Amino acid sequence: MTLKLSAAAAVSAMLVAVLGVGTAFAQKQGGILRAGHFDSPASMSLLEESTLAVNRPIMGVFNNLVMFDQEVAQNSPQSIVPDLATGWSWNEEGTELTMPLRHGVKWHDGRAFTAQDVKCTWDLLTGRGNEKLRISPRKSWYDNLDAVTSTGDFEVTFHLKRPQPSFLTLLASGWSPVYPCHVPARDMRLHPIGTGPFKFVEFKPNQSITVTRNPDYWKPGRPYLDGLEWAIVKDTSTRLLSFFAGQADVYFGVTIPQLHDVKREVPDAICDGYLVNGSRNLIVNRGMPPFDNPDLRHAMSLTLDRQAFIDIIGQGQGAMGGPMEPPPEGLWGMPADMLKALPGYGPDVAQRRIEARQIMEKLDFTVGLNVTESEVDDPDAQFYENYKCGGLRNYTGYCSKPVDELIERQSREANADKRRQLVWQIEKRLIEEDARPDILYVPGVTCRRPYVNGLISMVNSIYNGSRFEDVRLDQ
Repeated sequence: MTLKLSAAAAVSAMLVAVLGVGTAFAQKQGGILRAGHFDSPASMSLLEESTLAVNRPIMGVFNNLVMFDQEVAQNSPQSIVPDLATGWSWNEEGTELTMPLRHGVKWHDGRAFTAQDVKCTWDLLTGRGNEKLRISPRKSWYDNLDAVTSTGDFEVTFHLKRPQPSFLTLLASGWSPVYPCHVPARDMRLHPIGTGPFKFVEFKPNQSITVTRNPDYWKPGRPYLDGLEWAIVKDTSTRLLSFFAGQADVYFGVTIPQLHDVKREVPDAICDGYLVNGSRNLIVNRGMPPFDNPDLRHAMSLTLDRQAFIDIIGQGQGAMGGPMEPPPEGLWGMPADMLKALPGYGPDVAQRRIEARQIMEKLDFTVGLNVTESEVDDPDAQFYENYKCGGLRNYTGYCSKPVDELIERQSREANADKRRQLVWQIEKRLIEEDARPDILYVPGVTCRRPYVNGLISMVNSIYNGSRFEDVRLDQ
């Protein structure tokens, strides 16, 4: 799951060696992990935000009911492990998901964690509770959730309106933390209280975010770090220079051009390469001229030279894909040979542009470049949020009842192979109907000092691997 780079290939071997050694000896405790951070988030509330600006520094403040194994690079249903839940079971109809909960877990303010906290969290997400979120970006994930009930303090059941096998996958996302019932939603924006390995200390807008070790964490021996300090440095070059100067232990989001600079200036840096699960795509207002003209939208798709984008932006590293991240990193995306048969993906760019130019020369137009990042590599998360009629992040206003019906069908389907065929049908329709023309998936790289260990880069999620409870500084 690494990029086709000599440095990345070497990293894979080194990482395997490091992890192999790490299991043989007691892990070192202590130290503050320092990292440059690309932006200042609007708040500290994971349930109300949608970017890495808050997800990366704050995910470790919380626990989920279940989570993706932080030592497995590719998120999948098989890599889901218990967290605040000790396990799970489905009823025969696939409409009730029951989870026993851990005993003895404490919130950072000392209050006991119970089943009521779980119910309050999903009532908050769905708008059913007394507390209200300013915005609930992932509310559409839970349109199929009818209710959450509890049996005593340590068991909850999610009642679904219909079968939805991927529901557990949504719960495993880094965007699905459990919130405390006793803390108002407004307070979570400024000083989040969780049960996680790190306690929130301070957020200085445009300056820094700081978390510290939770000494009462319910996982014995975790976390290894004493804390994390995130210096907010929005300028990419300045952030890179701080890594060169030793002011940061890790640099997230290294571009391919920057990678050459890192290997020159910090030759002992260990850099993990992976395909970022976010499509660079075009968005237009389909309800306003000239973009209400389907021929114009089709011409836009025809004229795209996707390989040129890959060659320029990623220096040859990257991938073409549709709405779902392409394989092998992505679990659900269409294979390359299927993509090539769709409009705008074939190799004859010159001929396609002749067709497109005949349409586009007659009209004035403005388009926007957008990044659509999937919070978790699952079609339900991607389609309901971005492409279903009325979806909260359906920025182009695309709406197709036949596609909505296919989205419902794939969500119900328990057989992964049959579901994948339905997903490909949806991707094909979205591409043919120019819903949101996907240009490319770009590579991303995380570089770290050799003493930073236990940090695994997820290949199909930038949002689900920031718990940091297993990261250590072996200095």
